[in-house]
Amino acid sequence: MLVKNTTLSFFCLCSFALFAQDNQTNTPSNLSYLEQVKNSFVTDKMTTCVDSLWINELTSSDLYEEKNVSFEEVVIDTDLDVELPTALLKERLQVMNQKSPFNIEYNESLEKTIKSYLKYRRKSFGRLMALSDYYFPLFEEAFAKQNVPLEIKYLAVVESALNPKAVSKMGATGLWQFMYHTGKQYNLKIDSYIDERSDPLKSSQAAADYMAKMYKIFGDWDLVLASYNSGPGNVSKAIRRSGGKQSYWEIKKHLPKETQGYVPAFLATMYLYEFRKEHGIVPQEAVVQHFETDTVQVRQKMSFQDVADLLDVPQKQIELLNPSYKLKVIPYYANEPHFLRLPLDKIAVFTANEPKIYAYLDHKNNPEFNNQRTAIAKAEIKTSTNGSISYYKIKSGDNLGAIADKFDVSVVELKSWNKLNTNRIAAGATLKLYKEVPVEVVQPKEVKVKNASKIDKKRVEEVVAEVQVDKNKSTKDPVLYTIQVGDNLESIAKTKNVAIADLQEWNALKDSKITAGKSLIVSLAVPEEMVVVKTKTSIVSNNATVSEFKRHATSSKESTINYQVQKGDSLYSIAKKYPGISVSDIKQLNDGIEAKDLKPGMKLKISS
Repeated sequence: MLVKNTTLSFFCLCSFALFAQDNQTNTPSNLSYLEQVKNSFVTDKMTTCVDSLWINELTSSDLYEEKNVSFEEVVIDTDLDVELPTALLKERLQVMNQKSPFNIEYNESLEKTIKSYLKYRRKSFGRLMALSDYYFPLFEEAFAKQNVPLEIKYLAVVESALNPKAVSKMGATGLWQFMYHTGKQYNLKIDSYIDERSDPLKSSQAAADYMAKMYKIFGDWDLVLASYNSGPGNVSKAIRRSGGKQSYWEIKKHLPKETQGYVPAFLATMYLYEFRKEHGIVPQEAVVQHFETDTVQVRQKMSFQDVADLLDVPQKQIELLNPSYKLKVIPYYANEPHFLRLPLDKIAVFTANEPKIYAYLDHKNNPEFNNQRTAIAKAEIKTSTNGSISYYKIKSGDNLGAIADKFDVSVVELKSWNKLNTNRIAAGATLKLYKEVPVEVVQPKEVKVKNASKIDKKRVEEVVAEVQVDKNKSTKDPVLYTIQVGDNLESIAKTKNVAIADLQEWNALKDSKITAGKSLIVSLAVPEEMVVVKTKTSIVSNNATVSEFKRHATSSKESTINYQVQKGDSLYSIAKKYPGISVSDIKQLNDGIEAKDLKPGMKLKISS
């Protein structure tokens, strides 16, 4: 162990020396305040290194390897394709009984439940087993502290299908389906912001506490399960009505109807987990492992959206890891700690930059800042309708910041193009994206920013930069194509050498659906006055200014300059410096270069 620790420390120190970075990164003044804050974040390479190596150590352990191999090498018993033989089921139940504190014995009710699960729920168990990789270690830890059988972890599958936000018709909530008063009885906090019945850790501790107390009363774990479902009073009544018998199977007929099937459902779930290989049940890959996450105490109120924007974490993942916050907001109560659970690498970023994060939240929640932001938004570029439009279907976990970065545009432009009043977007919806961004001039005098900071003023000046709208439009008839059976937009676009987005725009298509027999515009003829006559390309000196670019363009039908990339440049910001130049033009002239390929000092060709 000493050797491992020494090797780990040496490797981390070497990595830290190699990958250390400056605490401060200079950013262009046209970046948003959020982007400037994020660009100034520091990364604790030592912490990241240790976290990464620790996860590798866990995932490389013999136990983990054995589990993964057992999932992959699934052997299906051919005798079970049609029906599970009763004799074989009895043998397996006997094996389970020998290593369990529960009274597991064969009966027709249990056999019917197991076979029903095998017939109708085989696929769902694959998904449940992926979720259990995250939740079961939490349950086992809570149960071990109270000397509760670890097998009771399977009860959460029966209760909530491992959904921490599950709510029954009667109002029972969370993984362990606590009613309101029962949750309060076991010290689970429930208010407008928080419902700890949905907290995996605290609700599991409460469930373990309940099970331990019920075992002191009944002295039998089968009866403890029955009491968890119907209450200890109904179990006591059933014992009396049966003449004082103490076995669940003997008092079963005196219990409420729902409880009569409760223990068989629990045992059937346990059986499918224990014999998943034999029945060909392959667990899906876990989204996240519990040991890959950690918590940090939050010292100021913040929303899940704030966390997603600052740390570049999908909001859905934040919701998955923090299900007890009802309004997707982490509140702040004086003298009462609240915690945020995140992946380990994001915890490292959060803790290394807490002062900056809280400063951003203060700035964002300042009314004066909001007024400035509104003024800037009003001054943002207004797009005309003659630009090429493409469409992006929003995926689960997307946010406007991530989409803006992906397509090299700004969040304000995305909101302007799609008439969005907030940053909220819904998975499955479609966003418009303008490939080329022709704009109308907005005079600076129309922008009024009261008490704006220097950065804000500079931002306003940049968004009202002079860029002239091209008024030329096509005047000739479009080229039509009759859609054939089997055609799709992709095949037509490829055949006609046009973009799918252009086909959608020209034909006012909201999606990719087309109908055979209908006509489709596949080309818009260019008016003669817009045709560019290609002549020998002339080269302007390095780092030519926009005015030089314009002046040289007037003396040649087509001219090219070499632009030297500056620190903080993006393809979009470069294109905005030169009228009539789009991101796609720059990519085409520079062998399909992408934003990630840009490096300060490199030369780019810019053509008029």
